[in-house]
Amino acid sequence: MSKIAPANPLEMLAYNISLQIENGQIVYVGTGLPMVGALLAAKTHAPHITMVFESGGQDPLEGDMPWSVGCPFTFRKSPMVQEMAPSFGQCAIGYVDIAFQGGAQIDMYGNVNTSVIGSYDNLKSILPGSGGGNDIGSLTEKSVLVGLQTPDRFPEKVDFITTPGYLDGGDSREKAGLIGGPVAVVTQCGVFDFEPVSKRMRIKGLNPGMTVEIAQACSGFELLLPDGEVPIIAAPSDEILETLRNVVDPRRVFTKMPGS
Repeated sequence: MSKIAPANPLEMLAYNISLQIENGQIVYVGTGLPMVGALLAAKTHAPHITMVFESGGQDPLEGDMPWSVGCPFTFRKSPMVQEMAPSFGQCAIGYVDIAFQGGAQIDMYGNVNTSVIGSYDNLKSILPGSGGGNDIGSLTEKSVLVGLQTPDRFPEKVDFITTPGYLDGGDSREKAGLIGGPVAVVTQCGVFDFEPVSKRMRIKGLNPGMTVEIAQACSGFELLLPDGEVPIIAAPSDEILETLRNVVDPRRVFTKMPGS
């Protein structure tokens, strides 16, 4: 029996992010939980990854948990420091194996909106815009989307395509001349992938305590199901949780639940 508290939803998110990373990969890291997940991977099953931060830091030496991709800790004793544009260029020339990004909306084809809520004729919210999102999503062979799953954040169709996923599904991304595409979506419910032919979002595995009904209630579109029984993702071990809590994010910058 475990002697420590089980993973909270944010810790489970970070853990599932870490599992998307393979040893030896060049990882384009986003602000927030992707940083936690990448650092956790490096401390557990993937010690030989290279972390690339959007602001230009290249594989810094470990230090305190960065508060964003522009934090000085992302540059600490880096073997090379670039500006933003060259770091996006790494994606274009193939020197990024997997990238992480979030958004205000993610639809059933993995399109991401970070531009506006509503339409330009009926604006509800103006968002920060693309930043490097379009570069990352368009130029990397594998991207992983990260977000809080609610019906308004996971609509059938985004209000604006800032970063293309599989566009209208099928081969529409390929016809647009884009390589790769999103390979996973990580939320508080679990991990999702995309059905190979339709490119519709599909449940890959659910977190402990989650059900298909809960995941569906958190979505604004019908989720596809895998063949057979829906897998339940194994909870992280005590050793991994202790590494996450005591080594990776000891000040709980990104893994502390609000109000706790």
